[in-house]
Amino acid sequence: MAAAPGAKRSELSEALRGCRSAFLGVGVMSCIINLLYLTGSIFMLEVYDRVLPSRSVPTLVGLVILAAGLYLAQGVLDLIRSRILGRIGTALDESLNARVFDTIVRLPLTTAGRNEGLQPLRDLDNVRAFLGSQGPSAFFDLPWLPLYLAICFAFHVLIGVTALAGAMILVALTLVTEYMTRQPAKEALDLAARRNDLAQASRRNAEVLVAMGMAGRLQQRWNDTNERYLQGNQRASDVSGGLGAIAKVLRMMLQSAVLAIGAMLVIRQEATAGIIIASSILSARALAPVDLAIAHWKGFVAARQSWRRLNQLMERMPVRPAPTLLQPPSSQLSVESISIVAPGDQRIIVQDATFALTAGQGLGVIGPSASGKSSLIRALVGVWQPVRGKVRLDGAALDQWQSDELGRHIGYLPQDVELFAGTVAQNIARFDPDANADAIIAAAKEAGVHDMIIKMRDGYNTQVGDQGAALSAGQAQRVALARALYGNPFLIVLDEPNSNLDTEGDEALSRAVRSARARGAIVVVVAHRPIGIEAVDQVLVMKDGRMQAFGPKETVLAQVLQPRVATPAPIKIVSESGVAKP
Repeated sequence: MAAAPGAKRSELSEALRGCRSAFLGVGVMSCIINLLYLTGSIFMLEVYDRVLPSRSVPTLVGLVILAAGLYLAQGVLDLIRSRILGRIGTALDESLNARVFDTIVRLPLTTAGRNEGLQPLRDLDNVRAFLGSQGPSAFFDLPWLPLYLAICFAFHVLIGVTALAGAMILVALTLVTEYMTRQPAKEALDLAARRNDLAQASRRNAEVLVAMGMAGRLQQRWNDTNERYLQGNQRASDVSGGLGAIAKVLRMMLQSAVLAIGAMLVIRQEATAGIIIASSILSARALAPVDLAIAHWKGFVAARQSWRRLNQLMERMPVRPAPTLLQPPSSQLSVESISIVAPGDQRIIVQDATFALTAGQGLGVIGPSASGKSSLIRALVGVWQPVRGKVRLDGAALDQWQSDELGRHIGYLPQDVELFAGTVAQNIARFDPDANADAIIAAAKEAGVHDMIIKMRDGYNTQVGDQGAALSAGQAQRVALARALYGNPFLIVLDEPNSNLDTEGDEALSRAVRSARARGAIVVVVAHRPIGIEAVDQVLVMKDGRMQAFGPKETVLAQVLQPRVATPAPIKIVSESGVAKP
């Protein structure tokens, strides 16, 4: 996962590089821990070769006290090492979580697919979880395997050859594990993402599923998807667990083989009795990191795949440099020959739209369905970037603004309104921690929703619930209108703002549009109903992604709504006898 020499390091590599001092500390502790792992072998060697022949109890007591101290030091260092690795994972998460959240927010605005969803967050969790597991400890211990093998060779060549053969078999088993788990692990991850997408879609559309009798059919789809996921996950677990079990059996067989060879050497008087036990302990310790690596290989593969996906995602969505802070816009919105395509698509939805609005003007955007109205306003607020042309505020293109700073000057009410879990006041204030209560109430009054809010159980402190579930559709839309008006933004864009409103709400909407225009704001309203554009003075007609008309409301509507003169149908004169006459 390291960068090639001379290559630019990825953001993840740089974040991990920031923990290099911690990794260095882990490496030093691993050195001491692996030296302390020799305690058991040396202790048994001394007991068998010195204590038992001499029958010296003081020597035994001294060895026990020394070994106990070394074991205690080893345990403390092992505990510290595992905690440091866990904190490396936490530090990596802390340094990247804001960046990952930013990519999650921006991803639907730049790519057509929605399947990635929360996958970047899960990927970061996978990397952090692996760093906090015993897996990295195994990789830090693996380089010490030659030391243990060298000591086994020092005991006797046959013992060394046996341990080396066992090490080679287990290393080969590790490579086989890598090869055999790669594809099943990838398939299991893809199936998990597909299952999560289906669950989230079903949850969002619960009312439709129940009302239209679709719940049973969707449940069947869920069962099929979940079964494929379980099968894929089971295949990955079976491969990893099976090879892990084989590795464990081979390690126990190796210990017994070392004991048998040691016994043969003692019988032939080529080794002492202590070497039998010491070499058995040492060979087992030499291969323990390999066994541990195989046991955690599934987590390592998942973390590596997550690491690669995060790197690819961050390369696709680099950090945006902070632009120069511009003055708040106050005079003009200009749209210069913009053409728009949906994220990840090539088909042009809006083509060559050009118009300009000045402070205090209101624009109504009308046209049939799929004419490009919503796509146009997404470009006006900077959500979608035009493939050609520019949208400018006071002459500055929207991409010259930092997103958070631009958002202060824009009020946006999307077609699909969704509030966030929190209070009504927090939603109106856009979750600004420094929000002023007077500004919140002013926005609510401008939207005509103040009286409705104070009649709620807790007034402005009423919890709206997840996705605004505690409010009706009309209430949520009016609160969202107040959110769009909060802070007196210069550009206010409302997409179908009266789709869920009653007569009172329609009147409040018209008053809000007039009030915003009176203070110098530019208001753009997309509407199907005439009531939605009664408070504007300009009208833009869209059809098939192109502007059909633009200008003063009365003039444009007179052209668009001009009745067609139909040729009168011939009149048949019916006689009193009921016979038709020409």
